[in-house]
Amino acid sequence: MGIEGQDFADVAGSVSPAFIESLYARFKASPDSVEPSWRSWFEGLEGSTEGASWQQANWPLSSTDDLTSALDPTQMEPAPKPARGGAKPAPAAAAVPAPSQDAILRAASDSIRAMMLIRTYRVRGHLAANLDPLGLSTRDMPDDLKTEYHGFSDADIDRKVYLGGAMGLEWATIRELVDTLRTNYCGNVGLEYMHIADVEERRFLQDRMEGKDKAIEFTDLGKKAILNKVIEAEQWERFCGKKYVGTKRFGLDGGESMIPALESVIKYGGALGINDIVFGMAHRGRLNVLTNVMAKPFRIIFHEFGGGSDNPDDVAGSGDVKYHLGTSTDREFDGISVHMSLVANPSHLEAEDPVVLGKTRAIQTIAGDLDEHKASLPVLIHGDAAFAGQGIVWECLGFSGIRGYNTGGCVHFIINNQVGFTTSPQFARSSPYPSDVAKGVQAPIFHVNGDDPEAVTFATKMAIEYRQKFHRDVVIDMWCYRRNGHNEGDEPSFTQPLMYDVIRKHQPVSEIYGAKLIEQKVIDRAWIDANIAQFTTLLEGEFEAGATYKPNKADWFAGRWSGLHSPADSESARRNVETGIEQKLFDSLGRTLTTIPEGLTVHKTLNRVLDAKRAMFKTGENFDWATGEALAFGSLLSEGYGVRLSGQDSGRGTFSQRHAVWVDQTNEDKYRPLSTVEHGRFEVLDSPLSEYGVLGFEYGYALADPKTLVLWEAQFGDFMNGAQIMIDQFIASGEAKWLRANGLVMLLPHGYEGQGPEHSSARVERFLQLCAQDNIQVANCTTPANYFHLLRRQMHRSFRKPLIIFTPKSLLRHKLAVSKTADFIGDSHFQRMLSDPSAPADVDVKRLVLCTGKVAYDLMEARDAAGDQNTAIVRVEQLYPFPGEPLVERLKRMPNLETVVWAQEEPKNNGAWTFVDPFIEECLIEAGGTVQRARYAGRAASASPATGLMKRHQTEQAALVADALGHSVREEIRRTRKV
Repeated sequence: MGIEGQDFADVAGSVSPAFIESLYARFKASPDSVEPSWRSWFEGLEGSTEGASWQQANWPLSSTDDLTSALDPTQMEPAPKPARGGAKPAPAAAAVPAPSQDAILRAASDSIRAMMLIRTYRVRGHLAANLDPLGLSTRDMPDDLKTEYHGFSDADIDRKVYLGGAMGLEWATIRELVDTLRTNYCGNVGLEYMHIADVEERRFLQDRMEGKDKAIEFTDLGKKAILNKVIEAEQWERFCGKKYVGTKRFGLDGGESMIPALESVIKYGGALGINDIVFGMAHRGRLNVLTNVMAKPFRIIFHEFGGGSDNPDDVAGSGDVKYHLGTSTDREFDGISVHMSLVANPSHLEAEDPVVLGKTRAIQTIAGDLDEHKASLPVLIHGDAAFAGQGIVWECLGFSGIRGYNTGGCVHFIINNQVGFTTSPQFARSSPYPSDVAKGVQAPIFHVNGDDPEAVTFATKMAIEYRQKFHRDVVIDMWCYRRNGHNEGDEPSFTQPLMYDVIRKHQPVSEIYGAKLIEQKVIDRAWIDANIAQFTTLLEGEFEAGATYKPNKADWFAGRWSGLHSPADSESARRNVETGIEQKLFDSLGRTLTTIPEGLTVHKTLNRVLDAKRAMFKTGENFDWATGEALAFGSLLSEGYGVRLSGQDSGRGTFSQRHAVWVDQTNEDKYRPLSTVEHGRFEVLDSPLSEYGVLGFEYGYALADPKTLVLWEAQFGDFMNGAQIMIDQFIASGEAKWLRANGLVMLLPHGYEGQGPEHSSARVERFLQLCAQDNIQVANCTTPANYFHLLRRQMHRSFRKPLIIFTPKSLLRHKLAVSKTADFIGDSHFQRMLSDPSAPADVDVKRLVLCTGKVAYDLMEARDAAGDQNTAIVRVEQLYPFPGEPLVERLKRMPNLETVVWAQEEPKNNGAWTFVDPFIEECLIEAGGTVQRARYAGRAASASPATGLMKRHQTEQAALVADALGHSVREEIRRTRKV
């Protein structure tokens, strides 16, 4: 057992004295037989007796110990040192005997026990730290932190032991050692880090925490700066409380130490190379952070409090409450400018976490900072109950080391109120700390007393240093309190009367820290009064200015969004943009997608797939869904756009259809054909098994980079259920609430093939229910070429809207769901509506069946099989915005129309029916025909989206097809079974 490269206390604290005895015996017999690091320690123990003053003592030994000899102090006299200049020391008056083996073993036992003590403090010292400013969570000193637990009696604590450099000490008494350990690990900062596997990371933290000289110290100027930010934080809350009595603001009262701590993130982060910080904020303290950290003008906040808005009608948007809004700004410290943005977020706790991480990842990608991740930093501020209770926190922690999602470490700052809304911690979690979940990714955790702003700032500074060096997540758990209730109108004593009795009597942070600085003669009371008066005067002036403040034009199309804009209703080009490509590019992409590099051994089945693709490009026929998609990706890459596809098993594709990654069958090397296309960056990522977190991450990525086609793919469409919060709160409403456009694409496999209730429906109805004010696009394509054009249209238009595409399963290989070369090239574009190839002439149409998605092919096959010459089947490829204009034009060309049917596979209470019905009615009326309403044909309303029985599925499907076409249900069932 060697300890090369490790801290001795970590190793020695986990071995027994009996092992040391046997190892020492080997050392005495043959030094070279012992591992070098242990040999060095024994040599140090024998030879380094500087400062030793050994005392005769007895202490309890375990039954396995054989170290029973008493230590003779005369045998441990310090060896004479050489005089300065290299002169030999004067001869001793009498020869000093060498230490006996028993003495060495006894000393070794002493050292090992001391090392075990050190290690115990490193692991569990935080349990005795002074963390709770209210004094309600005090805990007894754990037994294993006591000296007697480690075999030291009261008579032993002043005997020096050999530490070999641990804690920066060569020799020390147990008293000195314990005093140092308690100062380092049991003060106002308690550090958890021994769960970290990496030795270098642990040593980095130890070097900054351990030793007699490791007290938290700031210069007088630094102390004044910290107190000033605490004063500003407190006075802001008091000012708002006076001006807006009873108004919700989710104030920071009791946690003001966070403000100077966040300033240290900017200051020290900038000094260590960070030039961009993306913040995600909890509700509590948001307005304080917006003003005192993000430097959002106070007058704007007062304008919003007064009923104004940062997004009035003249800049569009419905707006949101003050404590949801974001902002961006630049701040400079010591000549270093740092850009900061605060992501807007809804009330859903922690929902912004993945958005912040995705946005940061995009910024790093754009800047070419994916190797070191040094220039951009995500910072997430959490509530204690939310950090422990919300599963999205773990999903985001899980991104920290994953290719394609790693941001080089996130700084997590927990505002630990020691209470949720009304729920005390013991009823809200099963672990001692809210931060315990972070141990799963080996993040160091700094627990710190919020009444000590210096300690909080110190912990944050150390966290930044750690993140910049190791590119790992790190957590600051600031224990504080919530002076008011959950909001300013809440009465907290209903549920926590004892806590709030203490809080009412507890001095504010500024008074506690100010008194400390006065005692240190850093400031006087007049300094505090002057700073308070100066800041209050500033707020009064800004309050008056807020009454006449006029917001400027929205800034949401600045920076990388320059050149994009919000579409006007009259902009015809927003519906159809030419997206066909040139033949030359088409042929080049064909070669890219079918050429196997020399030396790559692909799977035999993939070989057959590639043979089929070569045939497509040779004949110009039968292009399937996956090839159409790859052509869209490749053509966009060739034009300089990025493409990022993320989802569960997206590289191969859930249905073995995509094969965007070719895996060498001999060594598992990966080849991505589209990565060889010049100009653009292509990423296809097999994501963690998460929907909520990954969808939020991709939304955040698209938020920062409108020049990359960002796609999230669900393994099956209904798996998006796990991400519904992101859909409701961000994707569908983010632009209206926060004036932030987004071009994210969601790919949701959907279709009824008898696969049961969990693998059939992507819940079309839920997305359509969210559609309004041109907020999103919802499409259900049925041909590879139309899918190709839809993806290209997403990037070629001058605006960005989220796009939801219901992608196929069986249609991936359906003989009719194919396209030709001509469909991809030339003056072609996305078709919002499609007719079937064998449709009757418009004048002959008596029955019009409108539908969307896969069911169209079932309808066409059934109609053709029946020889029906009077039924037209029209596919609505884009459900929202609904294609009313082309439908009206089509209806006008059908003078003999008698019946209009909406057919769908989904149950009546699902699918598109209830959404499209009024649109179809409007179109029929506008067309001026005799038909005024469409009729429904589909499954009956159902609590479950689909049956899990194949025969029942087939019967239901045949019945709805027959109903839509006006055929015999019995004949259709019989025909279907024959097929």
